[in-house]
Amino acid sequence: MSPNSILSFFLWHIAMLAGGPYRRTLTQAAGAQWAVLKPDIGIAAMHMQLLNNDRVVIFDRTDFGRSNISLPNGKCRVDPNDTALKTDCTAHSVEYDVASNSIRPLMVLTDVWCSSGALMPDGRLIQTGGFNDGDHVVRIYHPCNGNGNCDWEEIQSGLIQRRWYATNQILPDGRQIIIGGRRQFNYEFYPKTSSAKKAYNLPFLVQTSDPKVENNLYPFVFLNVDGNLFIFANNRAILFDYINDVVVKTYPQIPDSNPRCYPSTGSAVLLPLKDLQGPLIEAEVLVCGGAPKGAYTSARSGNFLEALKTCGRIKITDPSPQWVMESMPLPRVMGDMLLLPNGNVLIINGGSAGTAGWEYGRNPVLNPVIYKPDNLIESRFETQNPSTIPRMYHSTAILLRDGRILVGGSNPHIYYNFTGVLFPTELSLESFSPSYLDSEFADLRPKIVQPVSQTKLGYGQQIAVWFTVTGTVNGNMLSVTMVAPSFNTHSFSMNQRLLVLGGGNVTTLGESTYEVRVITPGSGNFAPSGSSDRAATIGGGGGGEGGGCDDQRRRQDCDDRAEATISSFPHFSFSLSFSFSSICFRP
Repeated sequence: MSPNSILSFFLWHIAMLAGGPYRRTLTQAAGAQWAVLKPDIGIAAMHMQLLNNDRVVIFDRTDFGRSNISLPNGKCRVDPNDTALKTDCTAHSVEYDVASNSIRPLMVLTDVWCSSGALMPDGRLIQTGGFNDGDHVVRIYHPCNGNGNCDWEEIQSGLIQRRWYATNQILPDGRQIIIGGRRQFNYEFYPKTSSAKKAYNLPFLVQTSDPKVENNLYPFVFLNVDGNLFIFANNRAILFDYINDVVVKTYPQIPDSNPRCYPSTGSAVLLPLKDLQGPLIEAEVLVCGGAPKGAYTSARSGNFLEALKTCGRIKITDPSPQWVMESMPLPRVMGDMLLLPNGNVLIINGGSAGTAGWEYGRNPVLNPVIYKPDNLIESRFETQNPSTIPRMYHSTAILLRDGRILVGGSNPHIYYNFTGVLFPTELSLESFSPSYLDSEFADLRPKIVQPVSQTKLGYGQQIAVWFTVTGTVNGNMLSVTMVAPSFNTHSFSMNQRLLVLGGGNVTTLGESTYEVRVITPGSGNFAPSGSSDRAATIGGGGGGEGGGCDDQRRRQDCDDRAEATISSFPHFSFSLSFSFSSICFRP
């Protein structure tokens, strides 16, 4: 797909989250609301990806043993190579329907343990690699609506090299680059082309591999605004021209020199991209948490060192970039960092001691933290209301289209283990609702009226966004953003991205109805081809989101949403923001 091709959008309308049959609030206070959505989905949510039909694909690994959910219609997976069960009639992947709060079992044939993935422009989920007989496999999941018959398809030799703990990044043309993995100091592309049917060496991955520990697995990879790739592994980064196989820039090492990638698992985000029509577009990366040097070896000996409390922030587009260090309110390892539609960053899950790995984490951190990148450096962090469920190794979190965070997983054991252990295998799904979903902001939660679903949009195109809101609108505080859904596993959300398209110039069209005009991103360097989301947000400096479909209309509205999800700005959701936080999406 060329940079000028038509992109793909989700357009949503979702009612407020207050109430509804699927919300059972456990804790509620200013700053957050938690709810258990499903006490048991049958598997531990080790990997998650939101699809373009408002479903979430979730999977763990085939060699955990029997899961808590059976395969449908008496199916069984027969795999002579499986290390736990040669014949297994239980599922190790499920599809979660956000609208109906329901689970459907899926069938993977080979081991998907510690794998990676990303969405293609047509909405397919491409999942790559894994363990054992799954390490060279490409698996494809086609989203389907209505009949519910879609399931995994597997290409047995889809990869050139074994991919286990690798990272996938969507490129401007819609292809994926797959980087690294255990003992893989190279990269390859998917889909394969006649000129790219091999793997290419990447010496940087050799240079960043610590003996017997690695600390460079699941490298943090971001598409820079110049089309090159920012690759962070261990405690340092490069800017990589994958087209010419050249390192364009070597960044300074993070000042404390501590490792941030797996198994010393910190997390990272590309901060929101702004001024997309300007002559110079800046890009910044934020890396937070992790474990200090030696923590993995110490944990294996039963000594669990305190996790890192620091974050490093660097402007990767600067001619002479330097890290700026900040301190979080709480130390954290195995945390997940998610971009919220209002431009803030959520840091959630994990523990405050030890590292990633079997039984190596301690002291769950139950309080999420919000990072506000536009605040002054000493006032950027805000601690949120806690969950009651520890989310340790193999936990996940993703942003849903209604602005909630879907949280699941936690299984630090070689098999499913529910009793007699410090942190039992966790099969539940929770939602975390940031403060922008508080009921006091209901009158500021907009509904996007236009463009409607299936609208085709191109790069560099001016569009008129119509929306309704019952509260008072201050157009000077409005901003429009686009958010890309991510593939989340092992404390990194691949292909996560937020674009600020602009705002202001709000026109009143009628009672409670308004219009704002914005220009879509100019190229695939900003918005890679794929399946995108759009949201309308009203919030103080940023926006928030609305909720799920409410009462009797919930099921029909959400069915309509699922049937209408689109194809026009790959991987992104629209968001409108005003003076207090709240959001609503239109399908």
